[in-house]
Amino acid sequence: MATLEDKILNEKLEYYCSSSSEDEGKDSEASDSEETKPESVNSGEAPSVSCNEWNGTSSNTGPKGVLRDWQRFKQLESEKKAEQERERLLLIKKLSLTCRSSLDDEKDKLNETDPELAELLEDDFLLEYQKQRMKEMLANASKLQFGTLVNLSSADDFLKAIDEEDKSVTIVVHIYEKNVPGCDAMNGSLISLAQEYPAIKFCSILGSTAGLSKHFKKRGVPALLVYKNGQVIGNFINVSDTLGTDFYASDVESFLLENGIIVDKNCVPKIIANSNDDGSE
Repeated sequence: MATLEDKILNEKLEYYCSSSSEDEGKDSEASDSEETKPESVNSGEAPSVSCNEWNGTSSNTGPKGVLRDWQRFKQLESEKKAEQERERLLLIKKLSLTCRSSLDDEKDKLNETDPELAELLEDDFLLEYQKQRMKEMLANASKLQFGTLVNLSSADDFLKAIDEEDKSVTIVVHIYEKNVPGCDAMNGSLISLAQEYPAIKFCSILGSTAGLSKHFKKRGVPALLVYKNGQVIGNFINVSDTLGTDFYASDVESFLLENGIIVDKNCVPKIIANSNDDGSE
């Protein structure tokens, strides 16, 4: 049975701590404080992060972190714009070097082969003179408009139609006979061509009226005789051998174009087109 002293001693032992136990308690408290110390640092202030190390996301949502993120975003945006501008300027420079017309190439070639002529052609006075002369030529040509198939009734009319005409006019004379295959088709075709090419004088005459031989009237018609400046520049006998007996105005037009008698109306020199534009303004 425990005595009173044992009870007293037992009670003291429950609340008694030796010096060694106190030291151990202090050490454990110190270690606990050291372990908890980094947590207090982490909770107090965020570690510094360089702007150049930003990868698009941030673990720090505080005011300083948001500011750094925004500054880095604006920096990347300005760098991207600068790169796009450099690429655009390079593309513009490349295109400006390749956008050359054939006229520029001709000018460069002329400068190399004949620089004096190139300088002369660049003279504004000479260009103005050329335009003025072209206007005069066009004005004179406009006076020499025909537009119809002229029927020559005698040999004298035939000679006058050639000798008394302006030297610059091309004259196409159709020699035909009645009831000969191909002659009617040729007259009909020339009526259409006279309207399309009013600067060319188209005529027709009977072979018997022109005083041709029976052999020619039988074997040579339909025939086309072409004159300019009083000289024969084309002599086509029995055109039916080439076109047949049933043909159209387009066939005759192609025939005359191939033989160099007429010039394609779509082929207009540039200086003439420019003169027409200046006159219309």
